[in-house]
Amino acid sequence: MYQEILKKFTSLFPLWAVLLSAVAYAYPEYFAPHQGLIVPILSLIMLGMGVTLSVNSFLAVLKKPSVVLLGTLMQYTVMPFAAWIVCTVLKLPPDLAIGVIVLGCCPGGTASNLISYLAKADVALSIVLTSVSTLLAFLATPFLTWIFIGQTVEVDVTGMLVSVVNMVIVPVVLGLAINYFFEKRISMVREVFPAISAAAIVIIVAIIIGTNSANLEQSGPLVLLAVILHNGLGLAGGYWISKALKLSEIEARTIAIEVGMQNSGLSVALAIKHFTAAAALPGAIFSIWHNLSGALLAGHWSKQSAQAADNK
Repeated sequence: MYQEILKKFTSLFPLWAVLLSAVAYAYPEYFAPHQGLIVPILSLIMLGMGVTLSVNSFLAVLKKPSVVLLGTLMQYTVMPFAAWIVCTVLKLPPDLAIGVIVLGCCPGGTASNLISYLAKADVALSIVLTSVSTLLAFLATPFLTWIFIGQTVEVDVTGMLVSVVNMVIVPVVLGLAINYFFEKRISMVREVFPAISAAAIVIIVAIIIGTNSANLEQSGPLVLLAVILHNGLGLAGGYWISKALKLSEIEARTIAIEVGMQNSGLSVALAIKHFTAAAALPGAIFSIWHNLSGALLAGHWSKQSAQAADNK
């Protein structure tokens, strides 16, 4: 019963995020002072991700190396270019543009695994793609950020690299080790970690909304438009490029979801630590939106799969 409650709580993540964001917007004084919690909270999320993974998840790479390579390559090309296009077309202010670019250069988010399951996609492939892109993030994210905004804004590449290692790689590896050595004990409470991650992201989003409450009224609609376009380009690009390369429908769906859904928590933490509070706003809005769009897309694809099964 408690597992069903946890799953229900996790599936309603966008609702909790919207509700607490509304509270943070109305009472920013209770949330804005807690920016220092963002990095530890993100590390907790990444620890949970590591605990839910296993060595077998990575061995699955050997079964589909070309698909994993393609998905990872698209993760770090489609989304950064999509971010640059959105920033250019919308002529975003510097702080918001930095936030969108950093978001585009981040690895796939863990929510993509749940959305892949709901969309009748390849969950194992989704987990592997999330894991591989996350482990490559310590090099890819700082380097790509420097490429896309280093000419206009000073980017502390070394500092970002160290931050990603501390916030992502170390907790994930620690989680993997805990899962490996204490698998039987962890299996009893593994269902708790997705719910903890959902709650943690909700808190991060609320802190950023509270911090940016003063200028949210002016920049909020523009940020939302940028996020919708960025997410849409990622989902569409991931799907149609995969189809053009003759991947199966299931693989195309999986890669589309993986490419379109980013680790927005990491983008928020990096923006706060290395840029400005305003630069963290796109990542916070993205946290809510990509779960809504992902759920809608999953519902559409799931319905298609059901109809196809009925026809057969």
